[in-house]
Amino acid sequence: MNLNFNVDSDIRKAETLPAIFYKDPELFEIIKKKIFLRTWHWIGDENLILEKKSLYPLILLEGYLDEPLLLSRTSSNNIKCLSNVCTHRGNLLVLEPSNSSKIRCMYHGRRFKNDGKFEFMPDFEKTKNFPRDCDNLHAFLVKSWNKLLFVGFNPIIDIDKVVDIMDKRIGFLPFSMAKFDSSLSQDFKINAHWALYCDNYLEGFHVPFVHKDLNEILDYNSYKTEIYDHCNLQIGYSNNTDDCFIFPKNHVDYGKNIAAYYFWIFPNMMFNFYPWGLSINIVKPINLKLTEVEFRSYVFDKTKLNKGASGDLGKVEKEDEFVVQNVQKGINSSFYKSGRYSATKEKGVHHFHHLMSKLLKS
Repeated sequence: MNLNFNVDSDIRKAETLPAIFYKDPELFEIIKKKIFLRTWHWIGDENLILEKKSLYPLILLEGYLDEPLLLSRTSSNNIKCLSNVCTHRGNLLVLEPSNSSKIRCMYHGRRFKNDGKFEFMPDFEKTKNFPRDCDNLHAFLVKSWNKLLFVGFNPIIDIDKVVDIMDKRIGFLPFSMAKFDSSLSQDFKINAHWALYCDNYLEGFHVPFVHKDLNEILDYNSYKTEIYDHCNLQIGYSNNTDDCFIFPKNHVDYGKNIAAYYFWIFPNMMFNFYPWGLSINIVKPINLKLTEVEFRSYVFDKTKLNKGASGDLGKVEKEDEFVVQNVQKGINSSFYKSGRYSATKEKGVHHFHHLMSKLLKS
């Protein structure tokens, strides 16, 4: 199919991604290979594998990529992310979290070390040129940042540059004290294309119209978006100084009333920093008209919860779902093709669309 969407790099001239982008089933599948298998993914934190010789299986983007992964903390205390698929006949290897120095396949007995290296296979004595490198478990790139874990599949993004950008803004926060809070963590199903949810997240243009209560807290006229190579940052300024970050004097934003930093990492990761901690949103495609959004929260100051820009995240989420699902219905119109951008208010959306169009053509 024609992937030449031509989202101009100049936002003043550009048109949005066309409606067909959100409706074409073939393109939905192409995006797996061209986008999601070339980026980084957040997969949890180091608490999943605290002890040496611990193994933790997971399925990445279940229902879309369906990639079986295995987190392993090796005997030498290194964190690995391995394919959880046996290199003999493709059986899933580890089904439940466990502690073991070996990875064994229950199908035919093939055995690996917990760093993924092939170790033993019964009744293969007469097999020539065995074992080969391909008999080891595939190892993916892993990045640990503030104990948060990311895995990369042939990534086009330099994750070190991305976390450096975040560190410059939030490195002063006490993340060593942050703890996962299950009570603030849940999943939402939304009847809309995954990219429509990202489109909505990437601009504050809709805040006065969709989020009346949030708009009373944020200073809409000061709302700012900063663009980087494969991520962007929306800065939420506050009308109330009580619920803002307290910056050190050497901080780039010292003296400013900032209630939230909203970081987006291409294509589907959102890291929302508040004075109390971090809310992570992972947007997970399921089908053309169904998306799951995973909310996970890490708290280091409970006294600041439910205040300021994060005062009622559940209400904000419902308001966002309502409008995104209406857009899903609207783009199915035979008469809507594409739109234009506000050059001042929709920089984040344009950034997303431009990256998507460029990578799909590559």
